[in-house]
Amino acid sequence: MSRIGKLPIPIPKGVEVKLTENEITVKGAKGTLSQPIHPAVIVKVDDGVITVKNRYENKFSRSLWGLTRALINNMVEGVTKGFSKVLEINGVGYRADVQNKVLNLILGFSHPVEFRLPDGIEASVDKQNRITISGIDKALVGQTAARIKAIRPADPYKAKGIKYADEQIRRKVGKSGVK
Repeated sequence: MSRIGKLPIPIPKGVEVKLTENEITVKGAKGTLSQPIHPAVIVKVDDGVITVKNRYENKFSRSLWGLTRALINNMVEGVTKGFSKVLEINGVGYRADVQNKVLNLILGFSHPVEFRLPDGIEASVDKQNRITISGIDKALVGQTAARIKAIRPADPYKAKGIKYADEQIRRKVGKSGVK
């Protein structure tokens, strides 16, 4: 039995949930999100609570049960609070700037890198080396942060590059110069 799937999802005030046969739409103060529902799970909205149950007793249905509940919970949390990821840029001369939904990165390449932000994602830069990615869709925020980090991942020798703010880079020892 899924420990995640059996938990009910409370609907906060100001959040409107619309359920059709194969899709759920959550509308809140920050925006609207929708998610298709697989036929192997049953979603019900009763008295300000969303519950998810599996339709069949097989492994596939049980795996979708917890996944569907987690996705719906992320939608409710996203339209009320939103999600954010913080990236840090380390390196001499490395910096970032945001202009008109375009993130301009100077990361030691021969040219500046322009990263277009997808719809629904906002970015802000503090002190030219701290990027905050925010939005209502948790998966899109995480994917955008990962794509920005992949432009110049932090190397293990000098820790130069882009890393998450809470990430610890394991430093490696360079050449020892054995005689």
